[in-house]
Amino acid sequence: MKLGAFSVSLSVKDLETSKQFYENLGFSVFAGDLSKNYLIMKNGNALIGLFQGMFKGNILTFNPGWDENASTLEEFDDVREIQRQLKSKNIALASEADEQTTGPASIFVTDPDGNVILFDQHI
Repeated sequence: MKLGAFSVSLSVKDLETSKQFYENLGFSVFAGDLSKNYLIMKNGNALIGLFQGMFKGNILTFNPGWDENASTLEEFDDVREIQRQLKSKNIALASEADEQTTGPASIFVTDPDGNVILFDQHI
């Protein structure tokens, strides 16, 4: 499966404090908006999302169709194809994409240890 860009989406208590912390680690703001309570930060190929008040816990995130610069990949597995492959392997989905649609969609799975994984396709 071609899963696209990988990042960790962190649920943070104070977005500005977390932003400053990660800037001290060499990350810089890549996308997002403080006024909308989220930032995407980048250090080389490493991506982290900081989200205040949007969800509980941290999430492993894959973006089918994007590289780490949010540029569209020429070849990628659509999130619906990833969904079909996961189902064929008897992996339970916490949420599903409508297979009758195209374009942006997302699915969630939970690994055996309770870690949430988001496949979030934007194109």
